[in-house]
Amino acid sequence: MLRILFVCHGNICRSAAARFVMQDMVERAGLQDIIETDSAATSTEEIGNPVYPPMQRTLEAHGIRCGGHSAKQLKKRDYARYDMIIASDRENLYYMSRICGGDPEGKFSLLMDYTDRPGSEISDPWYTRNFERTYRDVEKGCRGLLDYLKEAGRLR
Repeated sequence: MLRILFVCHGNICRSAAARFVMQDMVERAGLQDIIETDSAATSTEEIGNPVYPPMQRTLEAHGIRCGGHSAKQLKKRDYARYDMIIASDRENLYYMSRICGGDPEGKFSLLMDYTDRPGSEISDPWYTRNFERTYRDVEKGCRGLLDYLKEAGRLR
């Protein structure tokens, strides 16, 4: 089982969206017995909250279910549990490293690293209010990640 954790600041917009978009792609490809997805926050601000309503509406408009989500914080022990820990932006990469005590096994990356825009960040719709743009970036990143996993032979 390949375990992937998506991380953003509050775990109610970008990382939650990435979890559910990737989960949908995995199920459509029949890979749910091979890939497990989850998400977490680097902050404690939104712990226990569901997907932010405007992000939820955006996901649902694209046919993505996101019920049952409860925001949680990344923990140091998550480093051992997950094979890939994928951030929405560089600030969260920094906090992931602080929380996990570094990245000695090279598990950290940005979601946009799996697109034609490596190193790019997914803007936080909490501030931009552009939930559709965030969805498009998340969808592109997840599609690129799934393609990468197939090409790299990690889906066995």
